[in-house]
Amino acid sequence: MASTPSGHFDRSIVEGPIAPAVWKLAWPTMLQNAFGGLQGIVDHVMVGNYVDYHGNAAIGVSWQIFLVVMVFVSSLFSGMGVLVARFAGADEPAKVNRTVAQAMITAAALSVGILAPIGWFAAPALLDLVNAEAAVQVQALPFLRTMFVASLGMMMFFMLGGALRAAGDARTPLRLGIALTVLNIGLNVILIRGLGPIPGLGTMGAAIGTNLAGTLVSGYAVWRLVKGNWVIRLSGTSWRPDWGIIRALFRFGLPTGVQGVAMNIAGVLLIRFIGSLQQSAEAQAAYAVGYTELFSLITWTSVGLMGASAAFAGQNLGAGHPDRAVAGVRVATRIGLTVSLAVAILFLAMPRLLLGVFGMRDPAVLDIGVQLLTFLSVSGFFISVALVHTGGLQGTGDTRSPLYISIVSQIVVPLGICAVVQSLRELQPADIWSAILVGHATRCLLSVVRFRQGKWRDIRVEIEPVRT
Repeated sequence: MASTPSGHFDRSIVEGPIAPAVWKLAWPTMLQNAFGGLQGIVDHVMVGNYVDYHGNAAIGVSWQIFLVVMVFVSSLFSGMGVLVARFAGADEPAKVNRTVAQAMITAAALSVGILAPIGWFAAPALLDLVNAEAAVQVQALPFLRTMFVASLGMMMFFMLGGALRAAGDARTPLRLGIALTVLNIGLNVILIRGLGPIPGLGTMGAAIGTNLAGTLVSGYAVWRLVKGNWVIRLSGTSWRPDWGIIRALFRFGLPTGVQGVAMNIAGVLLIRFIGSLQQSAEAQAAYAVGYTELFSLITWTSVGLMGASAAFAGQNLGAGHPDRAVAGVRVATRIGLTVSLAVAILFLAMPRLLLGVFGMRDPAVLDIGVQLLTFLSVSGFFISVALVHTGGLQGTGDTRSPLYISIVSQIVVPLGICAVVQSLRELQPADIWSAILVGHATRCLLSVVRFRQGKWRDIRVEIEPVRT
């Protein structure tokens, strides 16, 4: 939707036809994720062609490690989304504005005080943990340290986009996302390969471009929020810490943060299993491109639908319409399954062509990558349904259930399968890909069952009134 005067939320989300309202929230986020995914694709394509597959492996390994820490620091984003959606659904703009301001100052403190120092000093040990080869570590260490130290702009970008979507404005984050992607691609083209007097920086150039673009775009977004002509208005809002709101942010957000950490630790340990394979560098490169980039054709849509489900369900619960929340999740599920089918056909019909775009020419890398895409063509259906229902749970305030579900489905199941197989015989790539598929199927089943139980209907959200 277009920019909306402060305090005038889009009431069609809680009062109008359900399918158009879900689609209104979903398509801008899906398109934004697609544009955002181009950043990673460009990074991998350029690094794969100007460095080699060791560079692809370095970026894939580094991102997996980086997300472990960043997801925890940004856990308050989920809590913010719960509060903003509820208050927007109840048409309480002052509470929406207060919540976003407190989320911003908390995110800044956590990024500077936790993410940057821990990431800088822990980066070498973390790369050792995932069994990254020496050639991969040479490329990964500067990339990883740059991401840790300079990530505040990207964190603010994702946080503000989530706040606007939860308040019902999904188009403004789309415009910001397009600007971010265009700027990032331009910077990466210059910094990865070099241009004129600027030397080629390889993988570190990709990290610098990503964070510089995030800082510029998020800075503009903060200025517009303070100026006061978007649906969220920060002008006149107090910037002193409000511990009641901050506690509420972490009450709802911390389980999501722990969930994110658990899932990404599982991802790091999965990479460790990949690193134990006979062709570890080839398998890590195939995983970085196949799972991290090409599978994002599914996750772009699914994460967008998860955000739409969360905003729609949260606003309708805030407005006292829980049955509309259920219907909205069903609509989002149908959209996700349709996209998953199209991507599955693509993965099965032209896997080598897709991998070749990323500079994957080594025969061993190609064979492993084709095998991975075959498994992912099935896995996409499960993860799409799982994420939509996760959004419905989290948007209504049930952030603990997805945590428990993730521990079972993303840690116990896949890592357990890999550990058992490795104890019996030499681990093969297909064993790891099978474990990923079973984990996604488990997450899908548990998420659907938990949402249909309907216990989220009784969750209450309140913050203390402003003291004058």
